[in-house]
Amino acid sequence: MKRISILFLGLSVAILSCNKAADSGKTGTSQPSGRIVYVNTDTLLNNYEYYKDVVKEFENKRFALENELQRKGQSFQNEVALFQRRAQAGGMTQEQAQTTQLQLQKKEQDIMLYRDNAAGNLGQEQAKKTDQLLTNIQDYLKKYNKSDKYDMVIGYSKGGGVLYAKEDLDITQDVLKGLNEEYNKNKGSISADTTAKK
Repeated sequence: MKRISILFLGLSVAILSCNKAADSGKTGTSQPSGRIVYVNTDTLLNNYEYYKDVVKEFENKRFALENELQRKGQSFQNEVALFQRRAQAGGMTQEQAQTTQLQLQKKEQDIMLYRDNAAGNLGQEQAKKTDQLLTNIQDYLKKYNKSDKYDMVIGYSKGGGVLYAKEDLDITQDVLKGLNEEYNKNKGSISADTTAKK
């Protein structure tokens, strides 16, 4: 399975637009734009607590799935070995051997189906978390730009679409601070709600 960071690669080249209403009707001419800032997406992802928690969560889920599949595979191999020993020792009839073979084939198919379903479910869950990550960032950027200070906030990463950006246009640390504050506040209220329900 690919690392979850691959799912978030799109963030590094995505333009996170903070929409601004055009106000050209008052003057009759359009105002020059250029109020563009950027967020370093590599720094953002490496330091955004929500992203780090999601990565850790999926590493744990992948590890648990791999362990379960290994356990099921080992149990299956033990059954196959036992069947082979019994068949070679003449401890079963032809009919019993065929029945056991069919059962083992079915069990192997079930393990593969379980693996595929579990991997598919994990992939869907990762896609939802990716969407939530992007939504969190875009929603925060709208709040961050509520004074309509910027026309656009772009994502910058080394090797991405933006080859150069002046450092004084970098708002990464402000955005990161705000995102982490919101996440920690919401995480605390979610934990409190969960505890109260128990």
